[in-house]
Amino acid sequence: MDRKPDEKYPPIEPYEQGMLDVGDGNLVHWEVCGNPAGKPALVVHGGPGSGCGTRPRQYFDPDRYRVVLFDQRNCGRSTPHASDPAADLSHNTTAHLIADMERLREHLGIDKWLLYGGSWGSTLILAYAEQHPERVSEIVIAAVTTTRRSEIDWLYRGAGQIFPEAWDLFRAGVPEAEGPGDLVAAYARRTESPDPEVRARATADWCAWEDAVLSMEAYTGPPPYAGRPGRDQLAFVRICAHYFAHAAWLEEGQLIRDAGRLAGIPGVLVHGRFDLGGPLTTAWELAKVWPDAELTVIDAAGHLGGPATSRAVLAALDRFARRV
Repeated sequence: MDRKPDEKYPPIEPYEQGMLDVGDGNLVHWEVCGNPAGKPALVVHGGPGSGCGTRPRQYFDPDRYRVVLFDQRNCGRSTPHASDPAADLSHNTTAHLIADMERLREHLGIDKWLLYGGSWGSTLILAYAEQHPERVSEIVIAAVTTTRRSEIDWLYRGAGQIFPEAWDLFRAGVPEAEGPGDLVAAYARRTESPDPEVRARATADWCAWEDAVLSMEAYTGPPPYAGRPGRDQLAFVRICAHYFAHAAWLEEGQLIRDAGRLAGIPGVLVHGRFDLGGPLTTAWELAKVWPDAELTVIDAAGHLGGPATSRAVLAALDRFARRV
């Protein structure tokens, strides 16, 4: 397809989609775009709880890729939706999501696929790939995170050193929290409250803090978190707090410790130097222990990326499209 190297591909629509029964009363929405005979690639969205959007489709050459996207449990078009307080999140853990990815791969008849994602998506990509390395052809990650407790502590406490006014408001949202270490867990408890006003207030306070952390980055349109539709916002915060209160059910440092399992899988890591939501040190540490990873640091970018980040991701995906 003719395009400049730094231009995204034109918008495309799915040629196939469905709802996959993954057990525990959960149905996971999936869709496939591009070339049915192309190189399989899976988009793993962030959040957790953001749901898959349409923009990631445009990073893939539709003539060369068979692009699979899915909404992780309880968000997007998957059901039951976490905005409903009756939705049970006890069957929504990292292990469940890894199993869902495997079930989707088998459902679509895919042997191996490239994995692309960022932020929370990178944690899930790494966890999946370290458990099923034989099913992964390549990995492309923008904004690397591994959801260590130290990373969670930075995002929901440490970054308050840069935004003390916003952090004071965030901390005041859960006065019952027993110290900073209980802050995320206290928000998780509030998102489970039977009182809709308590859930709405916790959601608004959480999103205000997330937006404060990104406030030095350039973006257009509504705030990245507070600007989400109400239903999606409720689900996002509830799922985020649920995961981060449990450190994603991962041992501390597990994904970097076990990065040797990724040997033989080519990877491209793209990270903004001024990413205040997920500092560069995580990407740096991962690149040092993943034998086949390349790290590109984007000096002018933060967590949301920007034109240079997009160019680096496009270049990696275009290069891997040619790899058999």
